Amino acid sequence: MAAVGLTLHHERGQAVELALDAADWLEERGHEVRLPLHDAGLIGRPELGFAEATFPRGVDVALSLGGDGTMLRTVGLVARDGVPVIGVNIGQLGYLSEVEPSGIRMALKRFLAGSYEIEERMLLEVAVDAQAFEGGPSHLALNEAVLEKTPMGHTVRLSVSVDGEVFTPYAADGLIVATPTGSTAYAFSARGPIVEPTHRCLLLTPVSPHMLFDRSLVLAPSARLRIEVIGHRAATLSVDGSNLGTLRAGDSVTCTGSETTARLVAFGPRQFLRILKSKFGLSDR
Repeated sequence: MAAVGLTLHHERGQAVELALDAADWLEERGHEVRLPLHDAGLIGRPELGFAEATFPRGVDVALSLGGDGTMLRTVGLVARDGVPVIGVNIGQLGYLSEVEPSGIRMALKRFLAGSYEIEERMLLEVAVDAQAFEGGPSHLALNEAVLEKTPMGHTVRLSVSVDGEVFTPYAADGLIVATPTGSTAYAFSARGPIVEPTHRCLLLTPVSPHMLFDRSLVLAPSARLRIEVIGHRAATLSVDGSNLGTLRAGDSVTCTGSETTARLVAFGPRQFLRILKSKFGLSDR
C-alpha cells in the first residue's frame, strides 16, 4: 500500500471536491492519505492533517491540485524528502501540471502500477545572511528568488558577486535569480530568455534597471551568486512568489544550484514547445 499526500489550491472549490474524491478513492483501496493541516481543514478531514514539517515523511507521491502556484508550494514542502509530485491543472493552462482533473484516477493507477517517468528539475538553494530577517536562513526555489524594491519604495542598489568576485552594482527595481523552470515566470516578464526547463543554469535578470547594462546573464549552475543590499534603501526578498521579509544595507542573499531536485511525475514525453505555443497562441505559419 502507498502513502499519498494531497495539497490543494486554497481558494478553488473544485480543488476541494477533487481532493475529497481522491482521498475517498485511495482509502477505499487501502492507501494512506495525508494533507497539510490547513488543507485537511479545508476538505473537512482534519484527521488526515499533518504539520508541514512532518507531512512529507514516508509519502510515496504528492498530488498537487491547483495551478503552478500550488505546484511550487508542493515542491517546497516535499523536495528535500525526494517525494515525486503529480501536478493536476485546475484553471488556466500551467507549465508544471501534467494531468487534467478528469485524469486523476488514471494518473494514480498508473503511478501505483509503476507506469510513469520522473523528470528532474533544478532547484535554487537560497541562503540569507541578515541581522534581523523574518523569513529564515535557507530556502529552496523551483522558479526564482527575487530581491526588489519595497512596495512604496524607489529603486534599490544591489551589488552582485559571482564566486567571490565582484561583478557590478545594479540600480534597478529588482534582480531575479531564476532556474530554467522559472525562465517562463517572473524572469520572462522582465524580458529574460526562455530556457528549456530540464537544463541546469542560473539566470540573473534585472527588473527595470536604471543603467546602460540591462541584459540577463546565464551562469553555470555551480556559480555562487551573492546579492548584497547597498545604500540606504531596503529590499524585499521573495522566493517562488512568497514574500519572506525585508533586507537592509549590508544584508545579502546567496543563490546556487541545489543538490536537491524537484521530481515531477510524467506519463509520457513533456512537450515544452507545444505548451509554449499554446500558452502564447503561436501559429505554425
